Amino acid sequence: MSPILEWGIPIIKWLQALGDWLVLPMKLFTYLGNKEFYILVAPTVLWCFDAMLGLRIGLLLLTSGSINNILKMTFGLPRPYWISKDIKAYAWRPTFGLPSGHAQNALVIWGGLSIWLRKRWLTITCILLILLISVSRLYLGVHFPLDILGGWLFGAILLVCFVKLEKPIGQRLSALKPGIQILIAFLVSLAFIGLGLGVNALTAERAVPQAWSETASLVQPEGLVDPRVLDELITASGSLFGLAAGAVLLFRWGRFNARGPWKQRAQRYFVGVIGLLTLYIGLKLIFPNDNSLLDHVLRYVRYAAIGFWASYGAPRLFVRLGMA
Repeated sequence: MSPILEWGIPIIKWLQALGDWLVLPMKLFTYLGNKEFYILVAPTVLWCFDAMLGLRIGLLLLTSGSINNILKMTFGLPRPYWISKDIKAYAWRPTFGLPSGHAQNALVIWGGLSIWLRKRWLTITCILLILLISVSRLYLGVHFPLDILGGWLFGAILLVCFVKLEKPIGQRLSALKPGIQILIAFLVSLAFIGLGLGVNALTAERAVPQAWSETASLVQPEGLVDPRVLDELITASGSLFGLAAGAVLLFRWGRFNARGPWKQRAQRYFVGVIGLLTLYIGLKLIFPNDNSLLDHVLRYVRYAAIGFWASYGAPRLFVRLGMA
């Protein structure tokens, strides 16, 4: 076992020794850092409270997700239950461990909310959520402390860059034609995928040790799935393009207001989520899932459609139906 990871094993064992009664609350905290949870939160803010804030959360989350997947493939480090039979795996993931996506995303999203909204109670709540989400990953046996520290580090760097560059870059982009803005969003999303493919090519000779697969198979019946699979990167990049393209059209249209009576907001959320789930489940049933080139292209299209619905399709429908 690598010395840079070995020091974390006693910490994980100590947390897990606190008892199985923590499994349920720790899984709950982990859920608060899952992409499925954020997929519901960001549209809720966009549709029902503040469109700009919702778009910030969505764009930041998807950028973070894309970068995190590239970093995982770059470092290629294992998860605790891949290398130690002493660690209980209360959850499992097929990707590499460093940096923790949950820790990174929690810091950028909840940290961003505390910066943008500037409320003392919210800042304290966000700090607690970041800590609890991160600790839950240790307890569940899917991350080393180094993974968490790495997630915080890269999350902090991304958040600082986003806050500092949002205004100047936004001003430059707003001076461009909508078509150019959408093209830039498309090229950025492809750049992330290109980086992922490049890292994959550069690390192709770095084989995943057979011992990792054998130990992981004790938890994952199908064994260790290839951690270099690009599915999650394509998902994040496709969603990023769709959300950004929809945001360009939404602000050009300029007729959507997320405020209004609570009854209207509840109607918006219900209709919006129905559309979101229809695209998510419907296209999943139609499109192939065989890790082929066509599968990757259609995965990109599927998630681009979901992002576009969240930022533009749903708001247009809300106004048409008199909900906004």
